[in-house]
Amino acid sequence: MKKRDHLDFQDASKPLGYLITFRTYGTWLHGETRGSVDRKNYNCYGKPGMPTNEKILIDERNELKTKPVILNTRQRAVVKSSLKRTSDVKKCELHAVNVRTNHVHAVVSCTGKPEVIMNSFKSHATRDLRRRDLLEVNCRPWARHCSTRYLWTEDHLRKAIEYVLYGQGDEPFR
Repeated sequence: MKKRDHLDFQDASKPLGYLITFRTYGTWLHGETRGSVDRKNYNCYGKPGMPTNEKILIDERNELKTKPVILNTRQRAVVKSSLKRTSDVKKCELHAVNVRTNHVHAVVSCTGKPEVIMNSFKSHATRDLRRRDLLEVNCRPWARHCSTRYLWTEDHLRKAIEYVLYGQGDEPFR
């Protein structure tokens, strides 16, 4: 029997996919009642999330460089098309995508880190929006951070796809 080495372990521990979520600029701020993640103090396993804090929320609003970005129907269609094309170019499998007015969900299988594909999604969507004159030149449409959940099993992958396609409310655009 062949002894397994570090590289074998790396191949065996590759996730089946990722649930990538990124928000539009200014639409979810620290201190809001719906909660948020502060990577320094409130992102520890088993610890409560960041509590509502009116002062932090006011400070966050005052620091916004532009008004919050809400995507309209045309913008959402362009973003969806851009994600599909980016997945093809990057040789990723895009299992599901749902572009909302204030965030985007994508379930994708690809090699490498999910942050790389997420950055490609955001930059290509921004470029495509600008090319179609659906975004002002000085507008940065996306929040800096994102969520990248690793999907390790077929069940995780299936549940993420169902969530993206059917767990986003009644709005029909997907």
